[in-house]
Amino acid sequence: MRRKLLFIFTVIIMLAAGKVASAQETSAPVATDKLVLLWISDDIDAAEKMAFMYGHTAKKSGWFSEVTVIIWGPSAKLISENEKLQEKVKAMMADGIKIEACVACARQYGVDAKLKELGYDVKGMGTQLTKYLKSDAKVVSF
Repeated sequence: MRRKLLFIFTVIIMLAAGKVASAQETSAPVATDKLVLLWISDDIDAAEKMAFMYGHTAKKSGWFSEVTVIIWGPSAKLISENEKLQEKVKAMMADGIKIEACVACARQYGVDAKLKELGYDVKGMGTQLTKYLKSDAKVVSF
């Protein structure tokens, strides 16, 4: 009789432990599926061979479901003048990559109208970048 009770008690404990483990698994944080590339450089190679190449591949390959490129600082001037880079960004946009640009930076370089003309979302980015950084998004700077 004692063995039987011990067996039943062990089974009950194991079942309870399984329920606790299941509850912990379902409440575990979900990995993010958002990538934000903060493009701050006026280096053409860094744009083409790092930010654009990785960002575009990450989106097309399904590594991230959402990819955003933020144009910030010197990159605003570069993209406004470089048609080859503009074509690459256009292809990225066609594949679903969001392009945002810091309006304060664009104004400092006198290119805000050009960036809007190119179809980029030109806006205040301080608050938006802070939201990205505080979220589960992966933020990488180039």
